[in-house]
Order: sequence, then C-alpha cells, then structure tokens
Amino acid sequence: MSVNTDRYESAAARYFEAWNTTEPEALKKAVADAWTADGGYTDPLADVRGHEGIAAVIAAAHEQFPGFVFRPLGSVDGHHDVARFAWELVSDAGGTTPEEGSAPVAGFDVVTLDDEGRIRQVLGFLDRVPADA
Repeated sequence: MSVNTDRYESAAARYFEAWNTTEPEALKKAVADAWTADGGYTDPLADVRGHEGIAAVIAAAHEQFPGFVFRPLGSVDGHHDVARFAWELVSDAGGTTPEEGSAPVAGFDVVTLDDEGRIRQVLGFLDRVPADA
C-alpha cells in the first residue's frame, strides 16, 4: 500500500507558515492558502470557523507569546484525508536549537484535508501550557 506523504507534509508546512505569520495581511493570505473557506480550528481554548476566526486565534497566540514560533516535532503522519503531527512553541531569539524545556506550549494536531490538500478542520490537543494561560 502506497501513501502519498507529500500531501500531508505540504498541508503541515502551510499550517506552520500560517501559525508563524505575524503581519495581518500576510496572515490572511497564509490562512487562505492553508484552510478551505469554511475551514475550522478547534482546541481546548478555541472553536472557530472561517479564515477570519482562524486568523484571530493565530494573532491572539502571537500577542500572548511575542517573539515565539511554532515548529513541528517529529514527522507528519497521515492516511486518507487525515494527518497528524506534534508541535511546540519556542522562542525565536537564540538560534534553531532552543534549550530543552524552553517551549512553554506544546501540542498535537489532527487535520482533515480536502481533495486539494487544504485543511477542512483542525482538532488540536494541548500537551503543555503555562500555568497562567
């Protein structure tokens, strides 16, 4: 059985590009490139549909954690129209290898894709959050 992992990796790459975009107009474009028009994002702290709602959740994360970036942990796994991957939020100041334990937030996402590989829905799980979040 052959699985096209490029489809899942491409979707995850667009997802991380959106989550790491801070300029409002670029963020709108990145969200539109990654999600379907009626796409959704659900995690323990948010439940939104549509590009505007998703962009607002991403902007709020950057307000709460200025100077931090989202990066994948491990590889992207997928089958059919579903992919999963882990991620962490790390400080962007200090190179590409942040110290162990320096990520205040980490999680695991499951995404459903459309036929073009755009995200229909994200179900996010938070494995680590700051006590004051």
